[in-house]
Amino acid sequence: MKRSVLLVAVMVVFPLLLQAQLDKIVIPAGTPEDQMLQAITNEPDAQKKLAMYEDFLQKFASNPAAVAYGNWQISQYYQNAGDLQKALEYGDKALAGSPHNLDIVVSQTNIAQQMKNNAKVMEYAVRGGEAYNSVGKQAKPEGMSDADFAARNDEDRAGAKSSYEFMEAAGFNAITSETDAKARMAYIERFTPAFPNSRFEEQVASYAMMSLSELKDMSRLVAYGEKALQTNPNSLATLLLLANAYSDDPKPGSVNKAITYAQKAIEAAKADAPDADRSRKLSAGVAHSTLGYAYMKQDKTAAAIPELKSASGLLKGEDEQQYAVVLYRLGFAYAKLNKVTEAREVLMEAVKIAGPVQQLSQDLLTKVNAARAKGK
Repeated sequence: MKRSVLLVAVMVVFPLLLQAQLDKIVIPAGTPEDQMLQAITNEPDAQKKLAMYEDFLQKFASNPAAVAYGNWQISQYYQNAGDLQKALEYGDKALAGSPHNLDIVVSQTNIAQQMKNNAKVMEYAVRGGEAYNSVGKQAKPEGMSDADFAARNDEDRAGAKSSYEFMEAAGFNAITSETDAKARMAYIERFTPAFPNSRFEEQVASYAMMSLSELKDMSRLVAYGEKALQTNPNSLATLLLLANAYSDDPKPGSVNKAITYAQKAIEAAKADAPDADRSRKLSAGVAHSTLGYAYMKQDKTAAAIPELKSASGLLKGEDEQQYAVVLYRLGFAYAKLNKVTEAREVLMEAVKIAGPVQQLSQDLLTKVNAARAKGK
């Protein structure tokens, strides 16, 4: 008789399988459980099918595999019906009976994504990542050769790879869509060990430093950034975030560090190279802007102006908000050197751009116009 359940990935049925790290649900063919599942499968009415699954749970309550499978099927019923909260609850019951079952974890992740519940998405993604990475770390079954053990682990990993990659992407998407910096950083701290050497490693590092910058946790930001640079010393995102963070850090020596990182970012971007794409040019523009800003903080205004003009050329028409920031900084630098005509010219352009620095630009332009009227 054909089995009526999906084989999921390695279930606790026989003593040998107790050593496994991934679960699969197995209902042996011909058993009363299998016979009842066949009847449920043949029932075309969804409401009747649901009632039959509930009866199935009661009748086979002493069989962990049957309970896990029944709860999972009810979860999928409620998901299809649009009752996502109930779907999540029944899915969690299924996971309680088959805790390392990647198919159920993927199902739960999907439901949490539909609910736009980042916390639950991360919970399931991390659970799946940890289960996948546990393969091969269990004790070798007695009597099994090293070669057979390694082959079985390779087979388990290969079979679960697509699920692992799905959960890796789901966890990353939860990080990117989280607006609260503290929650985002908490997700990153869970994601990183669950998905070592992730294909999203560089982007996650950038989100980590952005989060720590928002939280004004300079010591953790620097530690995270320096560690990221050990892996990828030419990471533009990391270099730019460190340069920006140091440029506003009041500690002695921080501005010098901002200059160093900004210069490294300019070198890494190679904006003048024939193959430089838009992303590299934008990164170079931001780096020149930060470098000019850092020079201004050191009262090296004359040195700041060429950097800010370079930034302006790279950012104009590409990133409106960063361009506005550069114009404001350039206007400030010109004003500081009493070059009021030049200051007025760039500030008149800056005030046309709606955004965070528009009012600052307007206030500075008012002062420049007043100074110009007095002949200063």
